[in-house]
Amino acid sequence: MIVSIVIRKWKIEDKKELAENLNNVKILNNLRDGIPYPYSEKNAEEFIMAMLSSDENKTFAFAITLNNKVIGSIGIFRCDNIHFRTAEIGYFIGEQYWGNGFMTSAIIQACDYIFENTNIIRIFAEPFAFNTASCRVLEKAGFTYEGLLRSNAFKNGNVIDMKMYSRIKNK
Repeated sequence: MIVSIVIRKWKIEDKKELAENLNNVKILNNLRDGIPYPYSEKNAEEFIMAMLSSDENKTFAFAITLNNKVIGSIGIFRCDNIHFRTAEIGYFIGEQYWGNGFMTSAIIQACDYIFENTNIIRIFAEPFAFNTASCRVLEKAGFTYEGLLRSNAFKNGNVIDMKMYSRIKNK
């Protein structure tokens, strides 16, 4: 069987698979706060509707699919003001898909799409410093480590460091 990772726009029908993948504390511990737990299909539907109705010049949200099954989410969000040609990337995949190179493929596809279809020239990520798997995925996807953001976040009752990574559009 050929494994095919494809990113595509969200569909309302994706809500069940999105909820199944995101309803996991191990994933939530590596994401920013504000995501409900347990994560229901209603939560997933609200997220998908928000992504589909967002400004298409500022929010680029994709389902990550494996052989047409949703296994995760990836989004690139344009910054404002003097940083309007910069965007932040965020992502996750379901735990059962970790360690297979799927996330690396999705990040490369998303960044390539942004660089080919927008005037964005820099995409950055700020993973928690303890999330070595996410840091490694970014490096494999062509991101450069720029530095440690000391005491940069408060997550699960702890002050934690984050890392700064970026990928710059090739000229």
